[in-house]
Amino acid sequence: MAILIDHLELEVEVQDKKVSFESDEVAFGGKPNAGFAMPENNSFGHSFRDYGTESERKKTVEEFYRLSHINQTYDFVKRMMEEYGKLNRVEMSIWECCELLNDVVDDSDPDLDEPQIEHLLQTAEAIRKDYPDEDWLHLTGLIHDLGKVLLLPSFGGLPQWAVVGDTFPIGCAFDDSIVHHKYFADNPDYNNPAYNTKYGVYSEGCGLENVMMSWGHDDYMYLVAKENKTTLPSAAVFIIRYHSFYRNIAYVRSIQTPDERGGCRESEMASHFQVKYDLYSKSKVRIDVEKVKPYYLSLIEKYFPFKLRW
Repeated sequence: MAILIDHLELEVEVQDKKVSFESDEVAFGGKPNAGFAMPENNSFGHSFRDYGTESERKKTVEEFYRLSHINQTYDFVKRMMEEYGKLNRVEMSIWECCELLNDVVDDSDPDLDEPQIEHLLQTAEAIRKDYPDEDWLHLTGLIHDLGKVLLLPSFGGLPQWAVVGDTFPIGCAFDDSIVHHKYFADNPDYNNPAYNTKYGVYSEGCGLENVMMSWGHDDYMYLVAKENKTTLPSAAVFIIRYHSFYRNIAYVRSIQTPDERGGCRESEMASHFQVKYDLYSKSKVRIDVEKVKPYYLSLIEKYFPFKLRW
């Protein structure tokens, strides 16, 4: 039985859609091969993440974010982090989790209607073409969406608004740049003086890692990787945690520590991964799973224990 993810990813801001990828060398520390050519259209022949006023999916998108913005509260996120942070649901390997995503189809994703494992492999292989020597980045592409198993009954069968979609900071005022911002007016935190100021429960310069994000597959996979002692570099863990965060740069910089602002490129790398590879790798080009499987199994063995707690 396929689990249909009844939501849509919203359009990237115009400046993101037109981002110049001549910045590749800055993002990942080396000039890429000219291997992955970004397609102009998605697998349906349409522009990527095109949600104009005439879009037939517009109502579905808006309803998804209405539910998300009403229900993603500080208390809810704390409860989810405590519950799922126990990692006591199952023990399985990374590849076993990849195969579980054969049962997850994002039926309302405008750019892909294949099982999620197809998207994972498309992302990983696109990165591999550009950066053949950065094996940690290949594996990051493969596992970045594994947290979507939260939709499956064996993982609690969470509703779509609690698993997928853009993420945003919780415990402080909801930034005006967040898509469908108007629905936050019905969120219990919206009028709570503890949470509705610029910094809320945080403080200037507290560090992005100390800010809670809306709950979803990003934070869950981050917890799985961290608590199972992955040896992936910190940049990979950052990408996993924030790849759905279309960040307000001014706000992010205001809460970053001096070290984060001065010497850390993880945020830039996450943005680059998010726009070029997570988005533009979606296509009808099928990946031969059995052909590439041995390579990715070797990377999993290198960076993760054989069995992980989930």
